[in-house]
Amino acid sequence: MMHPPRHDRARAVAIFQAVTVATLVLASALLGAATKAATSTIGRTWPIAEPDALTEIEARTASLPADMRAQFSPRSKWSAMKAAALAPATISRTRNVVPFYTLDTEIRLPGGEVLYPKGYTFNPLDYVTLPQRLVVVRPRDLDWALRTAGLTDFILLAAGDAHDKDAITLSERWGRPIFILEERVKQRLSLTVAPVVVRQQGRKLELTEVRLDRQGSRPVAATKPASERRPLP
Repeated sequence: MMHPPRHDRARAVAIFQAVTVATLVLASALLGAATKAATSTIGRTWPIAEPDALTEIEARTASLPADMRAQFSPRSKWSAMKAAALAPATISRTRNVVPFYTLDTEIRLPGGEVLYPKGYTFNPLDYVTLPQRLVVVRPRDLDWALRTAGLTDFILLAAGDAHDKDAITLSERWGRPIFILEERVKQRLSLTVAPVVVRQQGRKLELTEVRLDRQGSRPVAATKPASERRPLP
């Protein structure tokens, strides 16, 4: 059985490649023509009457004072900056809380059927996980919180004295987010004193309340027997 010469096979491969490239170029041209036809203007057109949104924003910004701080009262008087108050911890102890939640209205499906009735009570920790700890302190104990909190932990600031800096100023100073303790969070977590470290333990929240030595801002030993003491966070 005779085989075609090697140069004949090379020529056949070259012809096949050329035909393939030509087919692809032709298909691209046809597709471009079809796209142009699909976007062609048919009928009368009018210019857009509305001004450009970015132009409007730039124009209004240019008319504002260079420094807006004089237009507002100090941040200490903003209602959004009001943190919930907590008393200083007088003893070091650990307690558990189950953050039950009760619906104040019923939840219905799109068809109108009641999925959960008003008054339904459940434990959110059955469905979600709190991956980080919450370190709640008053402003005067922030140094202790910064030493105690991990990189992924949240620091929440309770209400302090009139001379204390606000959460925004302290966040800028220390280079990490510091949040305000809202009243609803205080109620939901059953917080009463600070400092307190909150973390999830199974289906419950573990609250570790810490009494600090005000001179050195160090934890004071717990008052319960040594056999029952737990290490501070």
